[in-house]
Amino acid sequence: MQVYKFGGASVKSAENIKNVVSIVEKYKDSSLLIVVSAIGKTTDKLVKITESYIKRDGACFDLLESLKQEHFNILNELFLDHNHPVYNDIANTFVEIEWILEEDPQDEYDYLYDQIVSVGELLATKIVAAYSSFQGLPTQWVDARDYILTDNTYREGKVDWEKTEEKIRKDLPSILDEYIVVTQGFIGSTSENFTTTLGREGSDYSAAIFAASLNAENITIWKDVPGVLNADPKWFDKTELIPELSYTDAIELTYYGATVIHPKTIKPLQNKKITLNVRSFINPEEPGTQIKTTNQTLPVPSFIFKVNQVFINIQPRDFSFIVEDNLSHIFDAFHQNRIKINMMHNSAISFSVSVDDTGENVLNLLEQLKKRYKVSVAAGLELITIRYYNQQTIDRVLVNKEIIRELKDSYTCQMLVKNKDE
Repeated sequence: MQVYKFGGASVKSAENIKNVVSIVEKYKDSSLLIVVSAIGKTTDKLVKITESYIKRDGACFDLLESLKQEHFNILNELFLDHNHPVYNDIANTFVEIEWILEEDPQDEYDYLYDQIVSVGELLATKIVAAYSSFQGLPTQWVDARDYILTDNTYREGKVDWEKTEEKIRKDLPSILDEYIVVTQGFIGSTSENFTTTLGREGSDYSAAIFAASLNAENITIWKDVPGVLNADPKWFDKTELIPELSYTDAIELTYYGATVIHPKTIKPLQNKKITLNVRSFINPEEPGTQIKTTNQTLPVPSFIFKVNQVFINIQPRDFSFIVEDNLSHIFDAFHQNRIKINMMHNSAISFSVSVDDTGENVLNLLEQLKKRYKVSVAAGLELITIRYYNQQTIDRVLVNKEIIRELKDSYTCQMLVKNKDE
């Protein structure tokens, strides 16, 4: 039994959806569950619709109409017969958003976000499942919300693993005996049947949940890159494919910000010793990268770049020590504002961190901290992480850069930097 996950780029057009189904067709004789993300930039567009709705600026209906047209353009290329049931199915799915937008917003933003943004995955999977069936493959569309059960933490649903595994194991194996299952990433539901999401880029995590619960042989994440590379191609002209990677190194890379795999994805697979393949949907014959139990260390240094960083330095107002009580209060403030720390350092009288500049929640955090501490801030910085570094690799990334803060251990070097001409 195998799990395949296809991201938004792999289904961003009719041609890409045809390619996805052609990949699936090659493996149709094996038991196969397919997890699909929203089409292209749909999630970002649904976020804008949600924000417009909350602001009541009147733009949300035009934004929705534009998104609807994009999906119907794809349908028109895939299905020449406009009487195909998928047309009504997609129209009715968009109605779920329209019902929300027609009423004045009453609920909290996070709740409304999940009810609106989650529709992207429903649309994509209904189109992919319909086209797969149209091509003669035995395909069954399944609603992930019936299987991935979470608490009521909207936008960051925490999975109830016991109930989720029980539900998946009870129902899905018999369906998989007869059909290729197409389902959604990113979404789940509460015990009251309200939709939740698992955090941005959570589709990888969804695939891992299904794979672990079904004791899959392996899971394949299909990307627009050849596999796991030692650096993002947009930063380096020359990158190297890493053919094999240990779970430990994969967790480290995702923790420090590597975007090829979602951070939550690895652990459920490691627990079950399920191999994770990262392969190219553009060149599906290439082997890609295998992530599994191995003593193999990274064959080359790996580079991770995070831009738009904010450096926050925190000191007690009376210059007393940073003690456990301070740290507990500080970490709680970060948690309340849903801010992930990318790098941190503490001394006797200060605690400093680097975080993504995510806008309003960072400003709220700073206001909260300033009530109790002396806080200094620097924005517009870049965080460079090198796994298995040496001096040559450090020198390579510091051209015209000034180091603001540096942390090193035996394997990893982190440098918060700014351009020297700033």
